[in-house]
Amino acid sequence: MKVLVIGGGAREHALCRSLSLDPEVTALHCAPGNAGIAEVAELHPVDALDGAAVAALATALEAGLVIVGPEAPLVAGVADAVRAVGIPCFGPSREAAELEGSKAFAKDVMAAANVPTARSYVCTTPQQIDDALDAFGAPYVVKDDGLAAGKGVVVTDDLAAARAHALTCDRVVIEEFLDGPEVSLFAITDGVTVLPLQPAQDFKRALDNDEGPNTGGMGAYSPLPWADPKLVDEVLETVLQPTVDELRRRGTSFSGLLYAGLAITGRGVRVIEFNARFGDPETQVVLARLRTPLAGVLLAAAEGNLAALPPLTWRDDAAVTVVVASHNYPDTPRTGDPIEGLADVAAQDAPDAYVLHAGTRLDDGGTVVSAGGRVLSVTATGKDLTQARERAYTALGRIGLAGSQHRTDIARVAAEG
Repeated sequence: MKVLVIGGGAREHALCRSLSLDPEVTALHCAPGNAGIAEVAELHPVDALDGAAVAALATALEAGLVIVGPEAPLVAGVADAVRAVGIPCFGPSREAAELEGSKAFAKDVMAAANVPTARSYVCTTPQQIDDALDAFGAPYVVKDDGLAAGKGVVVTDDLAAARAHALTCDRVVIEEFLDGPEVSLFAITDGVTVLPLQPAQDFKRALDNDEGPNTGGMGAYSPLPWADPKLVDEVLETVLQPTVDELRRRGTSFSGLLYAGLAITGRGVRVIEFNARFGDPETQVVLARLRTPLAGVLLAAAEGNLAALPPLTWRDDAAVTVVVASHNYPDTPRTGDPIEGLADVAAQDAPDAYVLHAGTRLDDGGTVVSAGGRVLSVTATGKDLTQARERAYTALGRIGLAGSQHRTDIARVAAEG
């Protein structure tokens, strides 16, 4: 099978790494990719938001499967364009991707499907914003209705800050605060059958002890030793399957990766948000634990054959990933700094630890340099979270990136039990 992956972040590097280890994959391509992905896939320049260009590239490559990684191309309808030329595509249609593209649409679907979530108001005027903030009180949860690359949500006790963020949004969702630990659960679906993966937890705040601003994610781990063993089955029954069924009922069948961001509250599981693609950085740890070859599973989803697959198999190992971010992330990150130590990790820590590239590129001299806010995901596996953490941070210690930042507490509490 020839596979084309669309995107250029650490999520796509994780996907390409798994696909490169799959014996069914005879040729692996990525567009546009990054410096790390270039080591396992052939890169191609393409505008990932241009459905016609992506479809033309897939046709020229004679791809048997296209996997759309990021949310923006999905919301732009890239998966529709690929399917229109007769190539199987893993990723929802433009209409179905509105589950992530519009939080108000997601709330409407959840209400119709009786999916448990936070109470909320959709606001478009200053008066509506003030009324909603007053109704819920602190802590305030304010979400830009549209795509914001993981940085459109503000959770704060500061009323002025909450109101200021809300006023920057064309349409905003203001909702009640959900207390309790958060869980990310991915599910692969063909629009009928829903196949949940193993849960993970990510860390949104920039600084240790969950301080600092929200980011796209600073690290993740899996499995969750503290979680109820029945959690996945419960979420499948109360959240994932009802949502897929409701979208199919509406005529907007969801085929691809459905990501449920969950809060485990005192009143039970509640949905914080849906995404229409693999999450970053959770993908890095979930795929590190998946034993079943990936390509066949994603192709079965794209072709509507998930029900025929045998159950997924998983490694017993734990996995931890720690994000190395640029100076000044998540504000205006500095780019162009050389990255040192990548070869040292490959020589001394593989295969138990490895580096997945997010925001990187090769400069004119062939040096890997930073090219984004989140630059690397240092990922490791081990017999338990303690060993996986040790391996991840040992590998991270070999890497040099001027002014970079990372959290030192990823998975620490879970590892300590």
